[in-house]
Amino acid sequence: MPVFSVVVPTYNRAEKVCRAIKSVLNQSFSDFEILVMDDGSTDNTCEVVKELADPRIKYEWAKNFGGPAAPRNRGISLAKGKYIAFLDSDDWWIPTKLEESLAILDQGFDLVYHDLFIVKKTNQKLFLKKTHSRKLNTPVFNDLLKHGNGLFNSSVVAKKEVLNEINGLSEDPNLIATEDYDLWLRFSKVSEKFKMIPKTLGYYWSGGDNISSKHQSFKIFTTLEKRYAEEIIALGFPQGIYWMNYHKGMCCYNQGGYDLASRFLWLIKGSEAPLSIRIKSYWIIFLIHLLHAK
Repeated sequence: MPVFSVVVPTYNRAEKVCRAIKSVLNQSFSDFEILVMDDGSTDNTCEVVKELADPRIKYEWAKNFGGPAAPRNRGISLAKGKYIAFLDSDDWWIPTKLEESLAILDQGFDLVYHDLFIVKKTNQKLFLKKTHSRKLNTPVFNDLLKHGNGLFNSSVVAKKEVLNEINGLSEDPNLIATEDYDLWLRFSKVSEKFKMIPKTLGYYWSGGDNISSKHQSFKIFTTLEKRYAEEIIALGFPQGIYWMNYHKGMCCYNQGGYDLASRFLWLIKGSEAPLSIRIKSYWIIFLIHLLHAK
C-alpha cells in the first residue's frame, strides 16, 4: 500500500503530462503510485505515458470530457494510498515535494499545501513570481468563504479518508475551474487540520491552454453563491462577499454588461475588500461612467 496516490487528470497534453509524471518519478520519497486519468485524449498521450514504463504508473482512458472533476474522482476511487496528492497535467513538482509534505502530514494534519512558481513560457529559466497561497485562520471554512481560494490544486495533498467522507469533487459543470475551491470548502467542514508549508515546491503553468483561463465566467460565481447562500448570510454578508461581487462585476464589464458591472462593483464599497480591490473597482466604475454612460 503506497503512502501517496498522485492523481493526474489530463486531456490532450501529451508533452506536458510527461513532464508532470517525470517530476513525480524523480521524487526523493518513492513510496507512491501515479494515477493518470485521461479524460478522452485524441493525441498520443497513451503512448507517451506507456513509454515511461514504470510499474507505479496506472493509466486509464475514458471519454467524458467536461472538466477535471470526473477524472480526479476516478483517480481517488482507484487510489490505494493514505494520502491523495493532486497534480494537474501541465504543472510539476520539485524533487522534495512529497518528502516535505509527509513530514508535515505526520504531525497530524489532514491537508497540506504550498506556493508554486509561475511559468509562462516553455523555455523559461528564471522564476520570479509565485502563486499567493495564504495561511488560513480558524474556522478554516469561514476564512475560505470570506477571502476566497488560498490553495492551488497542484500543491495540495489531502487525506483520502476525508475526501471519501465528502464524496470527492463536485462534477457540476457550472463549477469548472472552481471545483477544487468547492472541495476545500467542504473538506474544511469535516477537518480543520489545514497546514501551509512555507516553501515553494513546484511549478504552475499559466502560459495558456489551461482550463482556469477559459472558464472564468459569471455563472461560476453565481453557482458558488447559491451553494453557500445560507453560510454567506450567516457570516453577515447579505449583499454578497466582496471578492465574488468583484469577479461578477469584472465578468459583466468584460462582456459589455456595464450597468450590471457597475451595480456589483458598487457593492464592494464599505466591505472588507483590500484597498487594491476597492481602487480597481472604483476605477472600472469611473471608466463605465466616462466611456459607456448611456
